[in-house]
Amino acid sequence: MQPRIKEILSWYGSDNPGTLTNLARLLNHGRLAGTGKLVILPVDQGFEHGPARSFASNPPAYDPHYHFELAIASGCNAYAAPLGFLEAGARDFAGEIPLILKVNDHDVLLDEADPTQALTGSVQDALRLGCVGIGFTIYPGSAHRLEMYQQIRAYAEEAKRNGLVVVIWSYARGSGLSRTGETAIDVVGYAAQIAAQLGAHIIKVKLPSEHIEQAAARQVYEKMQIPIATLSDRVRHVVQCTFNGRRIVIFSGGATATDAVVLDEIRAIQAGGGFGSIVGRNSFQRPRAEALKLLEQIMEIYQGKIHPSK
Repeated sequence: MQPRIKEILSWYGSDNPGTLTNLARLLNHGRLAGTGKLVILPVDQGFEHGPARSFASNPPAYDPHYHFELAIASGCNAYAAPLGFLEAGARDFAGEIPLILKVNDHDVLLDEADPTQALTGSVQDALRLGCVGIGFTIYPGSAHRLEMYQQIRAYAEEAKRNGLVVVIWSYARGSGLSRTGETAIDVVGYAAQIAAQLGAHIIKVKLPSEHIEQAAARQVYEKMQIPIATLSDRVRHVVQCTFNGRRIVIFSGGATATDAVVLDEIRAIQAGGGFGSIVGRNSFQRPRAEALKLLEQIMEIYQGKIHPSK
């Protein structure tokens, strides 16, 4: 057990040995094992965006096994997906990579100003499939946010009681925010804090922009001269918002972008002290060879083999 992993586990002193063991399994798996960094492959986009939009650019990705194989071959710390995708491969790849069951999802068949998520999996499903944890999305900014907060509280209680890790996707979205405000630095930092307060072991947020959404927050950012000019500054601030870095916060990759854009973002996350990335469309929407190459470069940055400034 590396000292960095022992340090991270010490932040979760209220958790039972089962949960700490599963968190250690995540941190000690794959190419980044022992570094305290995480790269997770998430594939909930078939449910969230539709199969053609998600997989047509790389047709082998329609097959659930493709994603297990990609996560394993690339050396990811874990693979996260909804119930159906995990059930389609959990037996075939048992023990080869830590799994995270995404237990709530929504679709895009109805355009909603205030989105919410359906409960699509359970803690018992996660235990049956041998998962190390559950994943749950909340939408700070949505009119339905309080219901989602209550749902994850109940799910987190059951998950922790059964020794599972809790991962919260905290995506600010809804009628309470402008479109630009969904990735505003004050909003993303707030969303990360909310997830930490709801008991998440691992928090997933979007990369923040320099925009400040709330007038009251703007006064504080300007008065206290909080550095937010660069992406690495903003990453550092979001990490600070998660209990001064005592919770694991990772950043989503978003829509497919060029290798150069993706790698620049990874360098900023590394320079800002972020704990890693959850890379979905930027991996599985590329041909397998290209995806493996990109994931290798991402992990080399997090390993410190490629200097953040390069």
